[in-house]
Amino acid sequence: MRKYSLFIFLFFSLQFSAQILSENQKLESLCRVWGFLKYYHPQVAKGNLNWDQQLFKKINELERINDKAALNDLYSNWMASLGKVNECSECSQETDKAYFLKNFDLSWIDNSNIFIPDISQKLHYIENNRNIGSNHYIGKGGRKIFFRNEKSYGSAFTSKQVSLLELFRYWNYVEYFFPYKYETDQNWNDVLTEMLPKFININTDKDYQLALAELAAKTDDSHAFLFSPLISLHLYGNRKLPVEYSYAEGKLVITKIHDNRLHQTTPFNIGDAIYDVNGKTIPQIVNSLGKYIPASNSWGKVNKLKNKLLFSNNDSLSVKLERNGQNMEITAKTYLPKDIIVKKVPAPQKWKFLDAEKKIGYVNMGILAKDEVSEMFRDLKSSESIIFDLRNYPKLTIMPLSEILLPQTTVYYQFNFPETSYPGKFYSRKNNIGRKNSDYYKGNVIVLVNENTQSQAETTTMMFKQHPKAKIIGSNTSGANGDIIKFKIADLDTCFTGLGAYYPDGRETQRIGIIPDILVKPTVEGIKNGKDEVLERALLYIKNKN
Repeated sequence: MRKYSLFIFLFFSLQFSAQILSENQKLESLCRVWGFLKYYHPQVAKGNLNWDQQLFKKINELERINDKAALNDLYSNWMASLGKVNECSECSQETDKAYFLKNFDLSWIDNSNIFIPDISQKLHYIENNRNIGSNHYIGKGGRKIFFRNEKSYGSAFTSKQVSLLELFRYWNYVEYFFPYKYETDQNWNDVLTEMLPKFININTDKDYQLALAELAAKTDDSHAFLFSPLISLHLYGNRKLPVEYSYAEGKLVITKIHDNRLHQTTPFNIGDAIYDVNGKTIPQIVNSLGKYIPASNSWGKVNKLKNKLLFSNNDSLSVKLERNGQNMEITAKTYLPKDIIVKKVPAPQKWKFLDAEKKIGYVNMGILAKDEVSEMFRDLKSSESIIFDLRNYPKLTIMPLSEILLPQTTVYYQFNFPETSYPGKFYSRKNNIGRKNSDYYKGNVIVLVNENTQSQAETTTMMFKQHPKAKIIGSNTSGANGDIIKFKIADLDTCFTGLGAYYPDGRETQRIGIIPDILVKPTVEGIKNGKDEVLERALLYIKNKN
């Protein structure tokens, strides 16, 4: 009986040790281990090894490995070769920081389907005795971090190894340093599982860059982008219709028609509402392109794409539109941007009164400079209401405005900062603004917002909300708040949000946006008639309040 039991034990032990792993399982584990060691292992984090070359070597070695036992041998030998990890007493010291842990996840270390207990133990030892000083791959500037010392391999497809390197780099950037990883539609672990086969099977420059664009879009972050002329040419084209338009109700309403250098007539009228381009509705076009466009929400996708919807690689576009109650189809010529004549328009006023009695002031926040705030307020402080138009991007005016508008110092948001000494963790800090000021502006503060209100504009809106008579009017803001991290992936410019920004009570704005007190969206009819319906609603609010 004892011999039989021993035989059973040995049989299952052999079966366990010879557990077959798929290519995806092997590469997923390599991505995680490589990224973890890059930021946690003291020898690696100090830049003492050529970490890219180490990855290339391991990718090649994985091709000869098929089972769990061999994979764990590879990781055991690899970690042993990196140098001794000394005990770190400072790593276990208590801190007074308030940690935000929704993004922190090292549970993969204990995945018994991939790692034997010895490997899990060694990885946890490195975690507990991690690098806590300067990091060769992470720098700090002000309140932000930046990625550094990453070798460029160009934006052209050269090999599977380089493609996987760029995937692994980006995936680990998000894994450890993207504050809103926990909010993505798709679990970030599942993103790795899905994207690996796509990167393995890349053969062309176009497919390489499209895969990178799709990867960036998985962040669901309107701050994120991937600048690629090749992708732009493929997705949109380099020719366009010579018109300007506004988006409303799934249609593009033409607001301006430009001349062209070929002196050809364009068959559009102001007020035409385009609802179909080359056989696809506007929402269908947005959905088809959306997988490559990072955005925090559906309106963010539209906002990023709307200026590209009348581009093409062809010399004409077929569009369906509504004109004076009639539906019609028009084929219109497209032009290279250099052949479209865009007339300069007078610069708008930075601030003004909207009524003869000078009771309602208006400020264009997109052009008001920081050093002009005092002059603006001297001109408008006698008004009963000031409308601050934030359907744009402000020019760092939040601090001087807060000192004029708010009655006292107040907490108006909190930031989550990446913890470089414990990658994956973030720590929270509340931010104050304003000053004690009995002479603060006591009139109505009306703020106009829409999907263009993003990042600094959203933070500025949060400041305005602290005013006793603040009212936010318009539609949901972008939902991308917090300073950005700019970097390159495959030598292409890209970025994502680097700091998490929240209301003082911890409520989120990312992906949601700031919800207005009075919801107003432009309509097709309003745009056709040249109305600013959001501003009109603000004026109605002031009239009714008075």
